[in-house]
Amino acid sequence: MQIIPDVAAAVAALAGLAALIGRRRAPGRWIFAIGMALLAAETWLHARSAAAPTPGAAAQWQQWRLLVFALLPATWVLFSLCYSRGNHAEFLRRWSWGVALGLAVPLTLVLVFFDVLVREAAGGDTFSTHLVGLGEAGRAVYLLALVAWILVLLLLERTFRTAVGTIRWRIKLAMVGFGVLFGTRFFTTTQAYLYGAVARDAGVIEATALLLACGLIAWSVKRAGAFEAEVYPSHAVLYRSLSLVLAGAYLLGVGVLAKLVERWGHAETFPLVAAVWLLALVGLGLLGLSDRVRLRLRRFVSRHFRRPLHDYRRLWAEFSARTAACVGEPEYCQAVARLVSESFEALTVSVWLVNESRHGLSCGASTLWSADQAAARLGEVGEGRALVEGLHGVTGPTELETLAGEAGRAVGVLQPDQFGKGGGRLVVPLRAQGELLGAITLGDRVSGVPFDEQDLDLLRCMADQTAAGLLNRRLTRQLLEAKQLEAFQAMSAFFIHDLKNAASTLNLTLDNLRVHFDNPEFRQDALGAIGRTTERIRALIQRLTALRRGLELNLAPADLNEVVRRALRSLGNGFPPVELALAELPPARLDAGQMQEVIANFLLNAREATEAGGRIAVRTARVNGWAELAVRDEGCGMSPEFVRQHLFRPFHTTKNRGLGLGMFQAKVIVEAHRGRIEVDSAPGRGTTVRVLLPLEETPV
Repeated sequence: MQIIPDVAAAVAALAGLAALIGRRRAPGRWIFAIGMALLAAETWLHARSAAAPTPGAAAQWQQWRLLVFALLPATWVLFSLCYSRGNHAEFLRRWSWGVALGLAVPLTLVLVFFDVLVREAAGGDTFSTHLVGLGEAGRAVYLLALVAWILVLLLLERTFRTAVGTIRWRIKLAMVGFGVLFGTRFFTTTQAYLYGAVARDAGVIEATALLLACGLIAWSVKRAGAFEAEVYPSHAVLYRSLSLVLAGAYLLGVGVLAKLVERWGHAETFPLVAAVWLLALVGLGLLGLSDRVRLRLRRFVSRHFRRPLHDYRRLWAEFSARTAACVGEPEYCQAVARLVSESFEALTVSVWLVNESRHGLSCGASTLWSADQAAARLGEVGEGRALVEGLHGVTGPTELETLAGEAGRAVGVLQPDQFGKGGGRLVVPLRAQGELLGAITLGDRVSGVPFDEQDLDLLRCMADQTAAGLLNRRLTRQLLEAKQLEAFQAMSAFFIHDLKNAASTLNLTLDNLRVHFDNPEFRQDALGAIGRTTERIRALIQRLTALRRGLELNLAPADLNEVVRRALRSLGNGFPPVELALAELPPARLDAGQMQEVIANFLLNAREATEAGGRIAVRTARVNGWAELAVRDEGCGMSPEFVRQHLFRPFHTTKNRGLGLGMFQAKVIVEAHRGRIEVDSAPGRGTTVRVLLPLEETPV
């Protein structure tokens, strides 16, 4: 049996190294590698202690093992905050002090009380059962570790519960592996704390769990093709936590067992009974998380007790509760995709929305694709234009195979058959008041169960309700935008007040200048004040003109490349060098003055986001009858969430002293030219702003 810890230590070390293989080394991978290295070292030291010939030698090995053991809780709490979380940076910022304390407190206890962490076993039967006794500091370290293991399980469960559909399927085996690993650690840590001693067989139990966990994690990576997924759990406290319930039930059960043992004896069977109790609770937990078990139970009740397959009252109440607080379309689509996935046990559910041009699709939410993956898939099928055209005559749930031509191919790309036995794939149009707003695609049902009439009726009702909700949110958004414009006009009064103050400053400066004109220092200060005030007035007027007067375009054939050059010249010689790659373009109908201001605004934004010496590039190209302009910088970048929700909204900005009107005004001008504007950005990766404008030969 002593070979098991050595093998487990080697496998854990190899698992840590394997996590670092690949191009994308996210924080979760680095922390996983460190955690596995610590587990390998701790397992190996425990094996050396178990093989020691005398209690004194065993105690020395255990002292060094506790030094490594003290680093494990904080490391794995940190991992549980990062693993498969697309928004892990937010959690790391919020938990930074807690993790630091979780690392500092046990490590300080071990270092300060290193010589009295453990006590030598008395020898004989005691040494054959327990390697060492624990001192007060040693027990404190184990108590902190016990809290940490529960916290790790809670955080991992939060990630798993947030994931839905295929994303949950991808990480399920890895989550089970982590549950086995830390559930076992929870058991052995509890035993060590209760007995105040380290059991000899604890190392073998922990090593066996480590081997099983590594196998499950490797299996998860092999079948999913990735170590992590992207899940975005909320910061809210996790209610109805299975981990917390199981931990509480186990501790309560162990307490009752201890009282029974104290009353009736048989202390030698206590660890075995406690282990069986833990395994039973873990088994119940795994059954509770199994999609297949839940589906079979529902169908058994429906078949043998004459109940409908779906609880419609509960579903509609849940639909209303989940979607009522969703103000924006992304949150609403995410809630719908999650509910459809859970209601029909479909791992792959995607909500596609008809874009503003009414000729293509955008991804509202998906349990399979991330935002970037969905955009790439849409690019493969021409933004889904054929699917939009093919759905105009479809009124209800339709099997993918019945869609012919380009529409069928588009759905096949957007809704692939992941497992080959998913019970059929469906596309459901989202239509409200005769207008096509989008579509829901779903498939990959658990156990490959086909959709029956009850499923199709419920799905049709859910699609109608979803379409009505989307239409209401779009109308609400338009109403809010109209109110925002009214608010802008009201706020312009405050800006006018600033302009009056600026004019008063100029008048005062000019009055004093007449008196102190002969003073060179005063003249220099006066010129600087006039320049600053004039620049302030110019910036305010430029940003507010479009809002207060409305946008008026003077369209005429113009060379976009020449507009770019004029925008660069208007910025002066002090502007950093810009790399130009201007392709030959036919004339486009433009308001050259307005577009010059738009390009100048993009360049100023790029300069402010880029450090000294950073690269700024401008490119033009011809793309399918459109003139494309791209401004690229290598600056700080913006988060995808800010780009989607705030970038083009007035008075939302990442600048300390910005008004948040520049990109809003640019979008208004570009769309007035019947064009569109796209932004690709990520923190630390820079920003690319693309503008597509119709060429003169394209009807405007």
